[in-house]
Amino acid sequence: MQFRHEQLPNGLDIVAEVSEAAHSASLGFFVKTGARDEYDAISGASHFLEHMVFKGTDTLSAEDINLRFDFMGASANAFTSEEDTVYYAAVLPEKQHAALELLSAMMRPALREDDFVTEKQVILEEIKMYDDQPPFGADDRCRALFFQDHPLARSVLGSTSSIEALDVEAMREYHQQRYSSDNLVLAASGAVDFESLIKSAHQLCGEWKPSPPSNRKVQFASTKSGIVTDVITREQAALEYAVRMSPGPAEDTDDRFAAKLLAVVLGDDSGSRLYWDLVDSGQAEHAACHHHDFLDAGVFVTQLSCEPETTHALLDRIVEIYQGAENGLSNNEVDQARNKLLSRVVLAGERPRQRLFSLGLEWAHLGQYRSVPDDLATLDKISREDLHRILAEWHLPASASTVLAGPLLNDSTST
Repeated sequence: MQFRHEQLPNGLDIVAEVSEAAHSASLGFFVKTGARDEYDAISGASHFLEHMVFKGTDTLSAEDINLRFDFMGASANAFTSEEDTVYYAAVLPEKQHAALELLSAMMRPALREDDFVTEKQVILEEIKMYDDQPPFGADDRCRALFFQDHPLARSVLGSTSSIEALDVEAMREYHQQRYSSDNLVLAASGAVDFESLIKSAHQLCGEWKPSPPSNRKVQFASTKSGIVTDVITREQAALEYAVRMSPGPAEDTDDRFAAKLLAVVLGDDSGSRLYWDLVDSGQAEHAACHHHDFLDAGVFVTQLSCEPETTHALLDRIVEIYQGAENGLSNNEVDQARNKLLSRVVLAGERPRQRLFSLGLEWAHLGQYRSVPDDLATLDKISREDLHRILAEWHLPASASTVLAGPLLNDSTST
């Protein structure tokens, strides 16, 4: 693997991880914009704009974009999160320029009003579908409860009222502010011709304009203290779903790696403390723990689905499991979790598209490159004592926001 980096005069960062052993190339634009960069009047605009990017440019229709990707045999898609909007394509190496040509054109969408009106209905239906399917919006509700006034509390989809009120001029202004040359990263991985990539980028993106300094607010997330619970009643649901969030290390700290290893020990989908205690025993349909890191905050997310009448007892049991972990983890379970993560890193490293996401997001957020060997070495160095320190510092049982969604009635109280 060889890492390459160059920056165009207009501030567009171009990074690549070149692999002579790869047989495909993946490339994409990582836009440093997401739900956290919005405000009330444009909540959901980042995700809505992602849809609009695929509706066409001044010279290309939505059908043209789909047909061009299809003709070059590309696997292309996009996603929006709290902090990023990413557009990507995986292609054969000889289609590198064609893929970049199309992706770069899409970064300057037409944003036609008739397309906007049509797509608004698609977004509204997506919001309804999200609320109608398990866990019935519990993730968004819990995030808002947990992060409170912090920008990370915002829903990626927005709300029905915010999308209905959004107009095309506000979206055009948002696009102009956030899709400037110095707020994007062009990343590529696999069988990449870097010199050709730079030449194509100069040709296709060199005239893009930078913007004034980014208005992204990076601030310490002061999350809700104590235990806070909310309930979404969905009488038609067969199971009760619970989402629990508690503080953890942020992305700009090395402790994020230990936190992810700890989450595997506690709540991996198989072979973890939650799995053996709750799922393997038949008490729960699903029980898992994950660690998510953001620029200025981290969160341990616990998910549970079970019979409604057992929900509160199982949530209490999860707290007991987390308290038990604070009393000590075994070397065996730590090593088992480490081996799982090591395998996942290696397997993902063999796929250019997976490396694209790691490469692009790490550079967009922190301006640094981490190779597969870097990640493996970091995981190898994490000790059982490091996990005990994370448990002691963040104390998962003590402070959490929990949202229940399912047949249970809203008779809970907040403290």
